Amino acid sequence: MHELSGVPARKTSLGRRSFMGLCAGTAALSWANASGMPRECLSPVAIRTGYDSLEADGYQALKGRKVGLIANPTSVDRHLRHIADRLHAAPGVNLKAIFGPEHGFRGSAQAGHSEAKSIDPRTGIPVYDMYTLSGPKLDALLRAADIDLLVFDIQDIGARFYTYIWSMFDALAACARCGVAFMVLDRPNPITGLPASGPTLDPAFSSFVGRVPLLLRHGMTIGELARLFNSQYVPQHAGHAAELHVIPMTGWRRDCYQDETDLVWVPPSPNMPNVTTALAYPGTCLFEGTTFSVGRGTASPFLTIGAPNLQATRWVESLNNANLPGCLFREDWFTPGSDTAKEQLCHGLQIAITDRKAFDPLLTSVAMLQTVIKISNSPIWRKSGSTFDILAGSSIIRRQLSQGMSAPDIVATWKADEATFNMQRHPFLMY
Repeated sequence: MHELSGVPARKTSLGRRSFMGLCAGTAALSWANASGMPRECLSPVAIRTGYDSLEADGYQALKGRKVGLIANPTSVDRHLRHIADRLHAAPGVNLKAIFGPEHGFRGSAQAGHSEAKSIDPRTGIPVYDMYTLSGPKLDALLRAADIDLLVFDIQDIGARFYTYIWSMFDALAACARCGVAFMVLDRPNPITGLPASGPTLDPAFSSFVGRVPLLLRHGMTIGELARLFNSQYVPQHAGHAAELHVIPMTGWRRDCYQDETDLVWVPPSPNMPNVTTALAYPGTCLFEGTTFSVGRGTASPFLTIGAPNLQATRWVESLNNANLPGCLFREDWFTPGSDTAKEQLCHGLQIAITDRKAFDPLLTSVAMLQTVIKISNSPIWRKSGSTFDILAGSSIIRRQLSQGMSAPDIVATWKADEATFNMQRHPFLMY
């Protein structure tokens, strides 16, 4: 299995011919020209997702298996048909169970919530809630579902604290313990696979928004992450690696944003409407550890930040005077539709990304925090900072801000973490 899983394969009853055929064309794709700079993506770049390859092969890898599916509204083919419906209708495919992550299988729940166990009215297949489940509880759920192959097909957005990758991690470990094979149908990292940046997670701050050490912006696809998890961390949770199969994409380059491809954007969660929001999210989501709203329920979540009692004029002026790369700021009044400051009039700012190749979401957000701390008349941290620390992966950034360190100096302290992680991830990259 070498090129599929990144670890020696355990005994498998899946046909190697099926998987080898699906994995044709997985040689690493060069993303740099002679100068070492990323090439500009031609638009649209034609992408064949892992699901497209599975379908083109007639679902041979699923034949004779009792199949479970981890899915949400992003689990669609290029015609926007949901793959649960496609697998249910496919001859010879026995789809027995569906599992929903945060927001649920059909995506109706808001942040931090999921959908209750149900029967899918379209297929008649049971839908289980797996959000936040791990360890013995998740093992019991898999055994109750009576499956021998679990398929994962969900669009990630490239940030450590986006929870779908941790549902995948927990499911991968549970499959290893329960003797269930695990298959990932790969999809693009929508904010490119080039920069892996930010601080790493301190294991003491492990949670469902970060189980194991990753950089905040990991720069990997879900298939690549599964390979890394299975090799480096699943044995610690299960005693051995899982039987992992990754069905790769073809056509994707590491320098491509998803809106430069021929894939239609389906919001992965209720407040992730487009790629621009996804690009800002690895930085601005840190504000969820503060008393500020991140604009949930507005037209521009995670690009709109503010609070009811904030006087934001100086904040905006200071940030624009800082000449942060690739962005500008404008003063904004808004009323969040959910979460912090729900239905309260907030004063704040909106980020305009003017050059996304130059824009650094982490530098920008740390600069925003540094600046607002100076002008705020009240404490900005939720729960004395513990929520922020969980998101950031340690208490270091909050302490650095409290000590008055500048944003560039804080970002510079991550260089060792970035170098270490980029070496760690390299063997597991597929494109």
